[in-house]
Amino acid sequence: MSKEITSRAADYSQWYNDLVIKGELADYSAVRGCMVIKPYGYALWENMRDALDKMFKDTGHVNAYFPLFVPKSLFEAEEKNAEGFAKECAIVTHYRLKADPNNKGKLIVDPEAKLEEELVVRPTSEAIIWSTYKGWIQSYRDLPLLINQWANVVRWEMRTRLFLRTAEFLWQEGHTAHATREEAVIETEKMLDVYADFVENWMAVPVIKGVKTPNERFAGAEDTYCIEALMQDGKALQAGTSHFLGQNFAKAFDVKFSDKENKLDYVWATSWGVSTRLVGALVMAHSDDQGLILPPRIAPLQVVIVPIYKGEEQKAVVDKAVKEIMDNLKRLGIRVKYDDNDNARPGWKFAEHEMKGVPVRLALGARDLEKNEVEVARRDTKEKKTVSLEGIAQYIDGLLLEIQDYMYKKALAYREEHISSANTWDEFVKLLDEKGGFVSAHWDGTGETEDAIKEKTKATIRCIPLNNPPEAGQCILTGKPSTQRVLFARAY
Repeated sequence: MSKEITSRAADYSQWYNDLVIKGELADYSAVRGCMVIKPYGYALWENMRDALDKMFKDTGHVNAYFPLFVPKSLFEAEEKNAEGFAKECAIVTHYRLKADPNNKGKLIVDPEAKLEEELVVRPTSEAIIWSTYKGWIQSYRDLPLLINQWANVVRWEMRTRLFLRTAEFLWQEGHTAHATREEAVIETEKMLDVYADFVENWMAVPVIKGVKTPNERFAGAEDTYCIEALMQDGKALQAGTSHFLGQNFAKAFDVKFSDKENKLDYVWATSWGVSTRLVGALVMAHSDDQGLILPPRIAPLQVVIVPIYKGEEQKAVVDKAVKEIMDNLKRLGIRVKYDDNDNARPGWKFAEHEMKGVPVRLALGARDLEKNEVEVARRDTKEKKTVSLEGIAQYIDGLLLEIQDYMYKKALAYREEHISSANTWDEFVKLLDEKGGFVSAHWDGTGETEDAIKEKTKATIRCIPLNNPPEAGQCILTGKPSTQRVLFARAY
């Protein structure tokens, strides 16, 4: 398979697809709209998952698992939630196939195996989880209930794209119950901070924290908090959401508790989640026209060592030196691979690991050993330098931290360069068309105006930033009074 990829300038969308496929993150599947996550891509997701899982547990959460299937009656119990996801639902109506008497070797649905109640394949788990919580919560002593689930969900998308939007994807979803409104709001904000910490400090992608407008809220939520990131084509991507659900789901599923005064009340709820969409964000935020660029903290491989030799005698000498280097790197917890595959030349290996975004490459040959040095190449800047083998493991450890920091600062600089203010409609449209990125502008606060702006420009309000300063102004579209600016962008 050719490793050539389309340039970002020529076709950004095709560039992204090329990187996902040729970087061996994922592949198309026989199921329309679904993807196969390949081992390299899954290793990346595992590193992301494991980091997040530790952060959840460090904040007091525990993992559980709930069924993939949701009885339709339960799904319908919270009306706004059901209505919000109705168009994306896959439904199970029968439980058996049988041989087609008119077409040998074919199977048909057995009409006698119709389910008494149709099952929704979960697009989200609030319904099945809150129907379960009803039996788990009786008193204030059972609260707070802090549960997370790692699972797959199905949303029947018509236009799909690997990682960014697929009919089935992997994610985590937290669902918590609290005794007071204040506790639930604190939980919602805490988990938003966890997501922002992860995306910035592990993925090296800067984010803006904010709240969604009523039009953009999660169906059934009172407030949706979000983190918004900016991709290299100037489009925004929602990187995580945390929802304050109020008492909506508790009332829908009759989840009550007796407080310390023995009075009954409905519990207060949150839900929050991120998905494999973050892999797509990672690709688009950092990579270049030669392939993936992965931040060291979550890269499946942090270091690859490529031997340069002629004949088995030289290889044996290089192998011995590499073993010592690898042992020292592994003691520092660094993920390293020795690529001594003799079916490919060093140049091909260099290109392969560059395509896959391995942060650091070492090239080591017999001549290097004579000089007690090694060539070190950074994937992010493509800088190469010759480094002494003395203390090489510690040098690499420091270099990985340097790369992680550099990648974040580079992405942050791009983001800051692409936050612009618009005070008129013409200025707003020009910024969207010619510069992209986030446009800070006044909005009159109505859903009608929000919809009209989206229809005219395809830009949406990505968020109302947290701690947004008040500022009197006029809506860019209607001219009506506005009390603050909000962030618009075209988005994935």
